[in-house]
Formats: sequence, C-alpha cells, structure tokens
Amino acid sequence: MFLSQLLRFARWALSSEPREGPGHLWPRWLFLRALGLIYFSAFYSLLFQIVGLIGPDGILPAQHYLQVLARLFGWIRYWYAPTFLWISGSAEALKILCWIGLVASLLLFLNVWPRGATAICLVTYLSFVVAAQDFSSYQSDGMLLAAGFLTLFFAPPGLVPGLGKSHPPSRASLFLLQWLWFRIYFESGLVKMLGGDPEWRHLTALYDYYSNGPLPNWIGWYAQHLPHAFNAALALITLVIELGLVWLLFLPRPFRIVCFFMVTPFQIGIILTANLTFLNYFVLSLGFLLLDDRFIQSVIESFRERLGAKARMESPPWRILARWWHSPEKSSSARVPGAEASEVASLRGALADAYRHVSLVITGILLGWVFYVDTALLLFILLPRLPLPRSPIQALEPFRIANQYGLFAVMTRARYEIEFQGSRDGETWIAYPFRYKPQDVRQPPRIYAPYQPRFDWNLWFASLGTWQQYPFVARTEALLLTNDPSVLSLFAGNPFDGTPPRWVRAVVWQYWFTDLKTMRSQGLWWKRKLLGLYAPVLERLPDGKIAVVAWPESVENR
Repeated sequence: MFLSQLLRFARWALSSEPREGPGHLWPRWLFLRALGLIYFSAFYSLLFQIVGLIGPDGILPAQHYLQVLARLFGWIRYWYAPTFLWISGSAEALKILCWIGLVASLLLFLNVWPRGATAICLVTYLSFVVAAQDFSSYQSDGMLLAAGFLTLFFAPPGLVPGLGKSHPPSRASLFLLQWLWFRIYFESGLVKMLGGDPEWRHLTALYDYYSNGPLPNWIGWYAQHLPHAFNAALALITLVIELGLVWLLFLPRPFRIVCFFMVTPFQIGIILTANLTFLNYFVLSLGFLLLDDRFIQSVIESFRERLGAKARMESPPWRILARWWHSPEKSSSARVPGAEASEVASLRGALADAYRHVSLVITGILLGWVFYVDTALLLFILLPRLPLPRSPIQALEPFRIANQYGLFAVMTRARYEIEFQGSRDGETWIAYPFRYKPQDVRQPPRIYAPYQPRFDWNLWFASLGTWQQYPFVARTEALLLTNDPSVLSLFAGNPFDGTPPRWVRAVVWQYWFTDLKTMRSQGLWWKRKLLGLYAPVLERLPDGKIAVVAWPESVENR
C-alpha cells in the first residue's frame, strides 16, 4: 500500500505541470537566460586567472594535486575528483576548458540547446572546482553547480525550444530549484542565530560590514557612513527575510509574488554595496521562480497596452527557427511510404516509451537523492547528531551538487590586507600592485562583481588566519622570486621587470574607511597601519635555491 502510494507520488512529482494552471514557462525562460549569463561571468573571470592559479607553474598546480590524489585513492580518484583535468592539466587545457564553458554559457543564454549547454557548463565548471583546491572553496561555486545539475531536468529539450510549451517543467525540478533558493536564505539565517556571533543578536553586524568584507566598493563606503540606526534596521530586515519571509514560498501564489517583490530589492541592495562576485546575482535569478506565467503575461500585456503595441507581436527569429526545426517535413517517417512507415512509427513509439520509463526511473533516483542530502544537511544545522544515514551524503559530496549554506555567520570585526613586497638590496621594499584588493589609500574601492578575482578574494580569507593555514601565500612569494609570468599576471604590474627581486616578503596591514571630512579634504578613502610580517621572508640564493631569512612573529590584536 505504502509502496504504491510512493510510486504514485513519484509519477506525479516527475510529471510536467498542468498546462491549464498558472505555469512556469516564462519564469523558466528568464531563469535560464540569467543562469547562462552567470556561468559566462564565472568562466570569463577564470579565463584570465586559471593559469596563474592552478596552471603547471601556478600557485597551486592542478597537475600536482591530481597526482597526489592518484597515489592516495587509486581508481576511486575519478569519483573523488570528477574532472577532465585528469586528461591534461596544461595551460592550454585550462584555457580550452574556459573557452568551452564560455561558448556553452552563451548558447544557454541564447536559448540554443539549453539542456546540452547546461550539461557542458556543469561538467566544465565542476572540472575546475574539483582541481582548484583553495581557490574554489566558496559557497557560490556550490550554488552554481547545484543549480546547473537541477537545470538538466528543468530546461526544455530541443535545439531551439523557445518557451518550451510542449515540455513544461516537471514539478520536482521546479520545486528543487525553489528549495535551493529557500535553503540559501533560511540556512544563512539559522547560522547567524546559532553561530554565537553577538553582532547579529545586537543588530550591529552591518556597522563595519561594508569595509570589512572581501572586496568593498565605493557605494558601500557611503553606506557605512549612514546612521547606525539605519544599518541596525537593515540587520533586522536581513534576519526577518532569511528566517521568516522566505516561508511564503510554501503559501499560495499571491504570497510568493509578494515575497519576490520584497526579496528582490534586498538582493539589489547587496549587489550595489559589495563585490560578492556572482553570488547575489544568482540568488536574485532564482527568485524569478517565485513568479508564474499568469503574472508575467499580465505584466507583458499591461506594458504593451501602455506602449500602444499590437495585441500580438510578430514571431521572433528563434520561434520561426523552432517551428522549422519541429516541422513535419523534417520527419524521416514522412518520407517512408505505406506499411513501412507504419512499422517505423510503431518501432519509434515502442522505443520512445522504453526511453521515457528508464528516464523517469533515473530522474527519480537522482532528484530524490539530491533532495535527501539537501534536507539532511539543513536538519544537521538544527540537530547535528540527528541519526540519519550519512553514506548517501558522503557519496554525493565530490560532485558539489548538494551543499550546506550559511552566509556571513560570523562577521569580521576588522580589515586586514596582505601585501607582497620585493627588494633587491634588503633595504628598499617595493609593493606588488594588486588588481582588485584595497591598497592605495587614495584609490576608491571599485565595483567588479559579478567578476570574481579569486586570488585577491583568497588573500582576504588568508588575512584572517595564519600563513601556515594558507600556505599558498608563501608559495606565491617563492614564485615572485623567479618573476613567474603566470603568477605575475594575477597582479596589476611587475615592479621588478627584467631582473627579479632577491628578497620577497608578505606583510599585513590593517585598513579602515576614512570619514567623509577626510575624504573630501584629503582625497583619502582609506587609512592603514602596518602590523608586521605575515609570512616568512624568502631570499633567492646565487645557486637558485630559496632560503628563509626571517620568520613572522604573532601579530597583536589579529
């Protein structure tokens, strides 16, 4: 009895939405175009960094990492680290990986073969994330991979499907993407309240958030100078949205539409005041799935009426192409006469039925597996010792398609910046200029998102810990001693063009936003104080070997 009811529910969940309902064709179309743009931004930013980050001569070479995994795990390494870089981790292979991802993301944006394009984006991005080590340990990477996997079942089939009216999204794929949206918010709210950080409880979390985040921008500079009461109210609104408002997802459609119009300005505000890469663009795009066709069509019709447009627009080129692609004249059976055509049609029908049944079973297993892992990880935040089977979670973990989230659980109370400096005489030290990190106190913090500068981003995390916890800093020092071109490409310039420095060190500064008076009178956006060495001072000896000439001491108040 229970089994039959479970099978009936599975068929219902995996079947398409009824066409007479509100529908989600337009929200799906909008989300897929946005997802294509987000994948494009991710691959575009990698194109200029990937060789310096994980190339053969980069900071954390993927080839070396995979060789270590091969020795440790044997054949199981392909499951533990599913990446095409097993084939080659050369600089050329890394560039090809990025270019394939860029082309696929453009195809997804243009609505050309959306399922295939999503699959290519997913496997190429996973290939990078798996091999990038410290440079891919971000929640945003997991979010993008999770959405990419679910989109394989959500996107319409076909080369140019248009809105995909003949293939509405399945209930399960739509729900799991909405569930992803819900968990990003709700889990972030949970960790804020359960993590023990008093700043969220006292509503002071945003007082210094704009200056102490990974990559501030100039709008955030002004936002931090707003009255404390305003930022305290924003902290309260954040908690209300993440812990309360998002539950409107599970109420009837009017509540979901109201929820969309409340969380969207919230995300836009975050986007404007901080460089958080593509993360908030992605969460905002997931919000489109709170809407439905009935609402969007009413907006479109209202917009047309205001512009005095015709009630029916001419078919856009992609719709004409889609009609041609699916036209009866293209069917091979239409060219087969008589009884032979009937046999071909019968065989096709039988094969199609078998394919649908097998596809339904596989889809049900995969989506059910993801839902179990997602739900278990949410419950573990509330009940860490909950006795749920963990082997399905561990088995799926290498693919990063079901993850636990929790943004800004603990707020950083100060801003530290690591700076690399080189010297030829041991007395005069010259700083390597960064492309994106704060450095020049007269330079306003700029807007880069959704571009993700992973080297600069990781240095912010490293500044909150020790060089032993983040050994890539010392590795960068060693590579700068040789004027390594791939690593130098991560900087804005090379102050030692031609002959590399003899010594390289990494120092740590503390930075603060200046006040409005100082900025207007002196043109200073930042003030800073040198705290000391962050990592060992390295020297390149005449025989080419590298030696440590000074060790960092503990830095007070950090």
